Amino acid sequence: MLPIIYGISNCDTVRKARKWLADQGIEYQFVDVRDTPPTRERIGDWIASVGKDVLVNKRSTTWKNMDSAEREETENGDTLSILLTYPTLIKRPVLEYNGAIDVGFNADNYGTRFNV
Repeated sequence: MLPIIYGISNCDTVRKARKWLADQGIEYQFVDVRDTPPTRERIGDWIASVGKDVLVNKRSTTWKNMDSAEREETENGDTLSILLTYPTLIKRPVLEYNGAIDVGFNADNYGTRFNV
């Protein structure tokens, strides 16, 4: 099964991850979360795997544009529903491969993940 990269195409970090995979000759599937938002189940799996603190991108424009009630809900309430409403709030990229989840891009971590 191909690795899947979730993100947005104009994100610099997503571009770096995609370039790294291409440079290593690793085929992958890319899912733009703006065009195809992740399902409730998928986001729930990500939260269960890495935790909401890792998954929520508090440096994003989306976070900065949210009102204080939405931020409070994200931090202390129904994070899953907020991420479904604002998929660009998910830290990028999210890599799914062989049952593991990686959030963000780090060449060393990817190298370990893909034995490169």
